[in-house]
Amino acid sequence: MIELLAFPGMEKLAGGIAAKIRCNVQYVDLHHFPDGETLVTIPPIPEEAEVAIIATLLGPDQLALPLRFAAQTLRQMGSSKVGLIAPYLAYMRQDKRFLPGQAVSAPLFADFLSDSFDWLVTVDPHLHRIGALSEVFKIPTSRVATAPLIANWISTNVSDAIVLGPDSESQQWVAEVARLANKPYEVLQKQRSGDRSVKISVPENPELFTRQPVILDDIASSGRTMIEAIRRLRDMQAKAPIGVLIHAIFAGDAYADILAAGALSIVTTDTIPHESNAISVAGQIADAIGSISQSA
Repeated sequence: MIELLAFPGMEKLAGGIAAKIRCNVQYVDLHHFPDGETLVTIPPIPEEAEVAIIATLLGPDQLALPLRFAAQTLRQMGSSKVGLIAPYLAYMRQDKRFLPGQAVSAPLFADFLSDSFDWLVTVDPHLHRIGALSEVFKIPTSRVATAPLIANWISTNVSDAIVLGPDSESQQWVAEVARLANKPYEVLQKQRSGDRSVKISVPENPELFTRQPVILDDIASSGRTMIEAIRRLRDMQAKAPIGVLIHAIFAGDAYADILAAGALSIVTTDTIPHESNAISVAGQIADAIGSISQSA
């Protein structure tokens, strides 16, 4: 039986996973000293047990060393395997060197995690030119897909939805969600000229005025894409849109800014704990754990 260890903030999702796979869940203690160092304390674990640590990697620079220390300490305590459940996986966007001297963080961070853990489960990682996690990870990986969960939420809660993707890169994913939810969809056009500068164009579709717009995106960091899409729709006199996101990063005041732009509501999965969480990935993660722990 797997022993589940939750990093701070992951107690609720860990409890949901533990209930699915009927395992014990305990908690890692992180004590932060004034000088910035962290003391990691692991609770008692049965010797030779397989352990899964759950830690969403928002703020990865503060979590990377504690994760490494936790994994190595578990091995010293006799754990047979140590897996990582990272519902949100950081550092996957920088997959090439755009300017001389830049670090290509995706394979570097993948190597770091591969050296620490025996397997990885994550949820819809933010990939660009990387086709599969196996291209950068040296350990078995499992990628949980949220499209069925999001489609089910839309079908249950928004009967007259029209599903909107923020840019052409999202088309395949948005089309799949719309197909599963049996709803029409459109894809907006995005031009980004900086971290906080985005222009959105909206296609002419009469259903934008008769249906409830539901804008899908995988993450909202600054929130500029979602904000600009909402403003464009409101300028067209469309209904106040609902935003549905996988990963609730919401840097700074992004969440409040999105609502202030005219969103009817914002709904997210629970890969990152936030007040907007309404779609749980616990069941899908539990299924992935059962499969991957046997292959690692």
